[in-house]
Amino acid sequence: MGSIEVLQSLKIGQDSIKTVAVIGAGISGVVSAAHLIKEGFEVTIFERTGRIGGVWYYDERVDQDSPFPNTIPPAQDWTDLDAKGLTSEEVLILHGPPGPCYAGLKNNVPTSLMKSSLLAWPEGTEEFIGQDRMVQYLEDIARLHHVTENIQFHTRVEDVRKPAGSTRWSVKTSTLRVKESTFSVSRNRADFDAVVVASGHYHIPFVPDIPGLSAWKDRFPERVIHSKRYRTPEPFRGKTVLLIGAGASSLDIAREVDALGGTVYQSRRESKYDLLGNRLPEAVKRVAMVAEFIANDVDALSGVAINGNNQGAIPGRIVLEDGTALEKIDYVVIATGYITSYPFLGELEQPSVAFEDASDRTLITSDGYTTHNLHKDIFYISDPTLAFIGVSHLVSTFSLFDFQAKVMAKVFAGHVHLPPEGSMKAEHRERKNRFQPGDRFHALQLREPIYIAEVLEWVNSDLRKARLAPMKGMDAKWTLAYEAFKAGRAAESKLRQ
Repeated sequence: MGSIEVLQSLKIGQDSIKTVAVIGAGISGVVSAAHLIKEGFEVTIFERTGRIGGVWYYDERVDQDSPFPNTIPPAQDWTDLDAKGLTSEEVLILHGPPGPCYAGLKNNVPTSLMKSSLLAWPEGTEEFIGQDRMVQYLEDIARLHHVTENIQFHTRVEDVRKPAGSTRWSVKTSTLRVKESTFSVSRNRADFDAVVVASGHYHIPFVPDIPGLSAWKDRFPERVIHSKRYRTPEPFRGKTVLLIGAGASSLDIAREVDALGGTVYQSRRESKYDLLGNRLPEAVKRVAMVAEFIANDVDALSGVAINGNNQGAIPGRIVLEDGTALEKIDYVVIATGYITSYPFLGELEQPSVAFEDASDRTLITSDGYTTHNLHKDIFYISDPTLAFIGVSHLVSTFSLFDFQAKVMAKVFAGHVHLPPEGSMKAEHRERKNRFQPGDRFHALQLREPIYIAEVLEWVNSDLRKARLAPMKGMDAKWTLAYEAFKAGRAAESKLRQ
């Protein structure tokens, strides 16, 4: 081990880390802050909106439209609030955009697998519950573990950097205050010994570059939307809807629209991550991926209202990759997921760089999904005082993110030591070498127990050396529920074959 690597491992611990900034007050941010507070750190949580809950908080308002197409991490305009003539409501949406939660959202992983070690679900909690009860659970955790009083609401993190020669992170924020029809923005900069990014990855819609799609969006802006703007199925009652994508939100929207008498087509490209078609209502038609949107050469207003109560189908047709065509479509909903972005991290985002060309400092590349150079999906290898909670994908989110947050807090406290930088880089390179096209880099997908066991082996080795109590993984109830869940998924996967 080189001397530089020794020094790096020594700087992690409470002798050097006393103050921690946590970005986001969803599940990842709440459990991160709670575990850090339990370890004795001074914690400040920055939350763009006025509520705890992250993606689970339902807001009737919708975010501004994203560009069509939208395929790479965009640059954030931090001067957006300086535009003249903005109303208080417009500023609130710009500063803390509403999330993707829709009124009917429920967990698709049972509550027996989605729980924090910080608080048990109330006795008798059903396996699948609404978003309001999810938010209540997070609020209860935050209140019981002294997180709430440390949150700065309506505060947007705009810049995080460690200046040359400094040992501390400089965090620039803007706080919005609204009183009736007036608003004010105050900007602040504060230094922290460590930063935890817990901002999630459901903010920036991914919109594929499909020929003709942007033209349809331009002509019928309220008839072609990303699923982030979906709130209830009522506007689609009795309408014909084309869904693009086959993930969880697409499934939920298909079920809700079908229940109101709508005709639903679900278009998707074959992927092992698609939810199986047998989960769709019987009347929903799964079709090939869209190849092109073709608009009829007529006035956009002819027989079709762009906003409000629509009077007719969109005048055009949709050609699929198998050569068939769809016509008389009333709405198109793009349910193709989101772009991962941390715009406050500046040059660590490289949206023009390909996945395979990422340097050992780059976090985000043009694929808009992978967060590069993390050890165990948590610690930024080049400077582990920057940590990420909530990056892992296709997992029992509450449980796994709580586990990761505990690991992070123990490392920051100096109870657990990271491997030498060279070892972490080598492990990351080896993981990338195993990566196959079509895979999702952070998707554990039924490999959580393997991941947890690997992390515990490392963590508990250090804890035993320090004569500290070993860290526990998931409890027996979680393990039993996970085996049942895994068996159900295995049975479903056979249907793909």
